[in-house]
Amino acid sequence: MSQKLTAEGLREVWDRYAPRYDRDISFFERIQFSGGREWVCPQATGDVLEEAVGTGLNLPHYPANVRLTGLDLSPAMLDIARTRAAELGREIELCEGDAQALPFPDASFDTVVCTLGLCGVPDERGAITEMQRVLKPGGKLLLLDHVGSHHRIVHFVQSLLEKFTVRMMGDYQTRRPLPLVEQAGFVVQRQERLKLGMVERVAAVKV
Repeated sequence: MSQKLTAEGLREVWDRYAPRYDRDISFFERIQFSGGREWVCPQATGDVLEEAVGTGLNLPHYPANVRLTGLDLSPAMLDIARTRAAELGREIELCEGDAQALPFPDASFDTVVCTLGLCGVPDERGAITEMQRVLKPGGKLLLLDHVGSHHRIVHFVQSLLEKFTVRMMGDYQTRRPLPLVEQAGFVVQRQERLKLGMVERVAAVKV
């Protein structure tokens, strides 16, 4: 089993990676995750928390009337998100923090968004529990991530790749958050699985 990176280790990894993140992910944005951000963000309403906001690639896709808070482990990623928000004229409160221990009171948000983030959290179950905690009753959970495929050959290749990606940057290839979302008490309203089962979009509600 690959050794897990600590939160401090992950922060250092993403701080180093931040300057080239947008360039490196652009191919996957076009080929693997095309349309995903456009699917997730327009569904957000009210007070919105985006976990793992990264460099702010979701910012252009939110409705104009939502109130945004973005959280990320990496100060360097947040600096880029801050610049992007200014260029877009988009107001957002950005803060450094850990998705596994959110620095917000219970029932603080109408929507929680996480795109391509749960794959890199050491404890995804804990992160989903925290999302549930900070959402108001009836609040929305909106997710986009790469997940373990239901095709055995594809899943096998993902498991081999995971041995390297977890060790290098804490990035899991074979996770699937949906069952954990359901176990946390959310009601799934919309779900799409794409790209040979390797990409999943989820819209759920806290009851």
